[in-house]
Amino acid sequence: MTEVGPAPRHPGWRERWLALRNRLVASPGFQRWAAGFPLTRRIARRNTRALFDLCAGFVYAQVLFACVRFDLFGLLRDGPLSLGTIACRLGLPPDRGLTLLRAAASLNLIRRLPDGRFALADLGAALIGNPSIALMIEHHAMLYADLADPVALLRGEAGPTRLARYWPYADGGSTAPVDPESVAAYSGLMAASQALIAADLLDALPLAGRTCLMDVGGGEGVFLAHAARRHPDLALRLLDLPPVAERAGTRLAAEGLGERVCCLGQTFLDGPLPPGADVITLVRVVHDHDDASAMALLRAAHAALPPGGLLAIAEPFAGTAGAEPVGDAYFGFYLLAMGSGRPRSASELSEMLAQAGFGGIRERQTRRPLLARLLTAER
Repeated sequence: MTEVGPAPRHPGWRERWLALRNRLVASPGFQRWAAGFPLTRRIARRNTRALFDLCAGFVYAQVLFACVRFDLFGLLRDGPLSLGTIACRLGLPPDRGLTLLRAAASLNLIRRLPDGRFALADLGAALIGNPSIALMIEHHAMLYADLADPVALLRGEAGPTRLARYWPYADGGSTAPVDPESVAAYSGLMAASQALIAADLLDALPLAGRTCLMDVGGGEGVFLAHAARRHPDLALRLLDLPPVAERAGTRLAAEGLGERVCCLGQTFLDGPLPPGADVITLVRVVHDHDDASAMALLRAAHAALPPGGLLAIAEPFAGTAGAEPVGDAYFGFYLLAMGSGRPRSASELSEMLAQAGFGGIRERQTRRPLLARLLTAER
């Protein structure tokens, strides 16, 4: 008997128009015409610049990395300086110093004044006010090494990555003990990333009337420290890997919060989450885990919360309007190199929350959704 396949599918007018448009845009002759025609000239030039920026993006990032390593922005904090002074303080020949300064100025990190001196621009000044960003920039050296052959990484042929060794939970959910020394750098980086978003999340998180908040995967307690200052009557718990929880306890005690925050050393894979909190927060935690582990975490949170308890998920989401490359490109490949997790959209996370038994799922607006969006759900 002859097997009959599906009838051939005839493309609709949108697909035919898209195919025609793509053939036109791919044509070198059309590109030259569009670059000269008054009505399309601006679009053509913008697209050319965008394509070149994609090709040159790594170089731009390395210019920024060099500026951070040299502490160029800190050097210019107190006012403009001449090329000679900057080059001398950076230990560079004047011609190499000028190469760096011109590159940084072209990226709007610094600006060249009419008298030839160099001063901070808005982006460079913003980096001084956010030291955690500088830590992330330095951390990217590992990411760039892991992305040296992205095709091999996508095919699973790259072998062990530096990011997988850096993050102790990126090994498929192992519950083996973690060397305390190995978590010092990564927990410090987590603390820096939480500092960027803690205030934004607390502005959006409804904690009025709540009695106890447990931050799962809370790192060194930066988010809880912000919550403690914002809500002085709220009992606080932190749960993370034992050596991380120990570091959190030391840090919070130094801030005078040792009696308010109970630090618990375990992973959610070790067993049930401890009950007693009526709010559980997962700040930049869920996207670090593959679907099975993430679902286990959500179900554990549901079991630990009382009726009416609140769960909050805060992290960059895939498909964030106006910031699509952050969730889908940056975090997509970062987590691929890390070997665990993936960025998820608000609808994907909402579906997972529903499967875990939660209701009342809603997104709450944050000030900077590029850095973190917030979903809450009720048990």
